[in-house]
Amino acid sequence: MIGEDKFIKFSGCKSNKSCTIVLRGSSKHILDEAERSFHDAICVLVNTIKNSRVLYGGGNSEMRMAAAVDKLAKSVKGKTAIAIEAYSRALRQLPCILADNGGFDSSELVQDLKVEIENGNTSMGLNLYEGYIDCMKKLGVTESFRAKEQALMSASEAAEMILRVDNIIKCAPRER
Repeated sequence: MIGEDKFIKFSGCKSNKSCTIVLRGSSKHILDEAERSFHDAICVLVNTIKNSRVLYGGGNSEMRMAAAVDKLAKSVKGKTAIAIEAYSRALRQLPCILADNGGFDSSELVQDLKVEIENGNTSMGLNLYEGYIDCMKKLGVTESFRAKEQALMSASEAAEMILRVDNIIKCAPRER
């Protein structure tokens, strides 16, 4: 018993080929949200099984991508370099958000992570249980490559659409 609610637990299935998951919520809206979240999690698992490539989690992949983008920005001239540097800063925001959501000092943790990765410790990431930089390989913290790839592509496409709208708005009005 949990409070006034009862729960049912199924265990000891002899054949692990299928299972039933029961979702409960205090309202239809909460239940719909739980179902959507569960569906998203199952989709990530299915994609991970189809494409078993994984990346280290804990902000590792974003910091490594940001380092590569920074390196590219140093070889490009003009306004393009400014845009590339902005993309790198945007990638570094993801580990900041992770640390902030974990209740830790994001500026210190992310800088420490940046230094670790630049020093060649490419499996390091944010340990959000303890609040320090740790080895993601040792902790077993990974993310689906396919899910990360899709998230990056979607975010990049959204940013590009916003920039296009900004350019349209900035255009001078037509003469009548």
